[in-house]
Order: sequence, then structure tokens, then C-alpha cells
Amino acid sequence: SRISKTKPLMDPIQKIYRLLLFIIIGLLALEILPFLYSIIGMLIFSFLFTTIFLQGVDSIERYTRSRSLGVFFILSTTILVGVIFIGSFISNLGSQIKLFTKKIQRDDFEKGIENLSSSIKEVLPDFIGNLIPETEKIILLAKNLMIGVFQSVLSLLGSAGNLFFIAFMVLIFTIILLIEYHDFKRSLVRFMPNKYLEVGLRMIYNIELQISKYLRGQILAASSVAILSILGLFTLNQLGANITLSVFIGIIAGLANLIPMVGPFIGMIPAILIALMNNIGNEVALNHQIFGAIPSPFYILDIILMFIIVQQIDNNFITPLVVGESVGLHPMAVMLVLLIGGTLIGPLGMLFAIPVAGVLKVIIAEIVFITKNSHLL
Repeated sequence: SRISKTKPLMDPIQKIYRLLLFIIIGLLALEILPFLYSIIGMLIFSFLFTTIFLQGVDSIERYTRSRSLGVFFILSTTILVGVIFIGSFISNLGSQIKLFTKKIQRDDFEKGIENLSSSIKEVLPDFIGNLIPETEKIILLAKNLMIGVFQSVLSLLGSAGNLFFIAFMVLIFTIILLIEYHDFKRSLVRFMPNKYLEVGLRMIYNIELQISKYLRGQILAASSVAILSILGLFTLNQLGANITLSVFIGIIAGLANLIPMVGPFIGMIPAILIALMNNIGNEVALNHQIFGAIPSPFYILDIILMFIIVQQIDNNFITPLVVGESVGLHPMAVMLVLLIGGTLIGPLGMLFAIPVAGVLKVIIAEIVFITKNSHLL
């Protein structure tokens, strides 16, 4: 009888202890979490790369009966292409910076800037034209811009060791995940209680499907935007725009398209700067008119129009067709998720926001299903 009297008194005390324990664990996690950001980021990138390459590795394994061979072939090919691209980009960027530096120091650069400033002031109303700086200030801004570019390149080279370490660790994690992926999944399934086994398997399948569909769709959409941007820049070059690094600008625009609603506009800025620098002192480019009627000095309006067209093609045709409703989120929810991700983590937050929201949606849907059908489990 004493036991039956004291037992009800122990339950609230146990609940208080558990609550305090959860609070302490939560506070410790918040303190430790900042030190784990880099590791968490590496694991997230490794998981994303694993999701992208998994189907290819599985296909090669079916033919060769060797999973390690499939992982080696897929990753070595990807690394080789990446090294060639980055090496070529750095080499061409260095040549372009040297060319710009020499051009800034020439006398005709000042004259070209003065002609550009005058032609723009003639087109614009007086109250706007008066806001345009004098030639000397523009040249000073251009020189400061070049110094800023040099400093950025040097700082990037300075942090190359850290970037190499992160890339190496992501590679190691990706190799482990690709080789042991199905074993990891089987181990995870073993820990599931029998009554939740079916729900757990469905949740894992839906999460895999959600992420893989979204990533493959985004990669195809980014590739399409890159190709369209490159073709557009080549077309402008045929008309005399003289835009160098066209392939790299197009690829940058495609990669930026992985961040929704930013896309090709990222490629617009370097394209305009390069067209401006390459055509300074060229009277034909200075007096160029788009459609033979609208002044477009140095093909600036042509470049803007081309990227707007690419953006519209991407938004209205490519993304709906290729990506579709891969995460099943309302457009307003997508905007909200992007804002939250960008506010918390910046560009990386915008990149991961939609797939993370898709995963959370799957998990919440399964929790709701369990809650509603708990009497059947």
C-alpha cells in the first residue's frame, strides 16, 4: 500500500527531472553547435554529392560488380573536370586583369571614359546626369575596383589551404557515404521499432526521392541557363560586343541559378564590366544602338536584355519543365523559406533552404500520419 501511495508522487518528479535534463542538453548543444558548423556543413555537402552521384555509382556497380570502381570512376572524372575548369578560369582571369590594368594606365582610357560620360549625360535628364561623377572620379573608381579584385584574388589564394582541407574532407565523407550508403540505410532500419518500420521506410524513401528530384532538376536547369547564357554572349560577340571569358561567365550564371530567383543576373555584372573595359576607346561600340534605334553604349543594354530573356526562359519554361513541383511548396512558401535561409546563413542558406524545407515537409507529413493512425500501429 505504501508503494501505491508513493508512486503517483514520483511521476511528476521524474517529469521535472526529464525536463531539466532536456533543457541542460539543449543548452549544451547550443554552446557546442558553433564549433560544429564546419563539420555539419561538410556532412551536408557530402550528403548532397552522394545524392547526386548515387544513381551513377549504382549503375556502374551493376555492370562491374565493384562499387569501389564505380565511386572511383565517378569522382575522379568529376575532380578532373573541376581542376581543368578552375585552372583555365584562373589563367584567363589573370590575363584579363593584366589587360585591364594596362588599359587603365593608357591615355585613351581617360578619353574613352569622358566620351562615355558625355554620351550618357546627353541621353539622361539633367537632374540625373548631374549625379554622374567626373571623369577623374570614374577613373579612380576603376583603379580602386582593380585593386579590390587583386586583393580578393590574393585573399582567396591565402585561404586556399583551408579550402583545400574542406574540399578534401568533403571528398573523404562522400567516398565513405557512396561506398557504405546502402549498409548505412540497412543499419538505420534495424534501429526502427517494428510497429514504425513501414512508416520509417516510407519516410526514408520519400526524403531520398525529394532531394534527388530537386537536385537533378536544379542541375539540369543550371546547365540549360549556362548554355543559353554562353550562346547569348557568343551572339553578342558576333555583333561586336567583344566580351571575353564568355564561357566562364555563362557557367557562373548557371551555377548562380542554383540559388532560386538570382540566377543569370549574377553573370550580368561581370559581362557588363568586361564589355565596358574591352570597348573603352572604341567609337563604334560607344555609338552602338540596340535595334538601330535605342542608344546602347558598349552593348550594355544588349547584355541586360539578353540576360533578362534568359531569366524569363528559365522561369517560364526550363524550371517548371525540369524541376516542376519537386518539393511541392507554394510559391509564397518558397519565398519565405529563401528569405529565412538567406537571413540565417547567407547564400548557402538560400541554396539549401528549399531542399531542407522539402525534407521537413516529408517528416511532418509522416508525423501527422502517425498521429492520425496511431490506433492502427
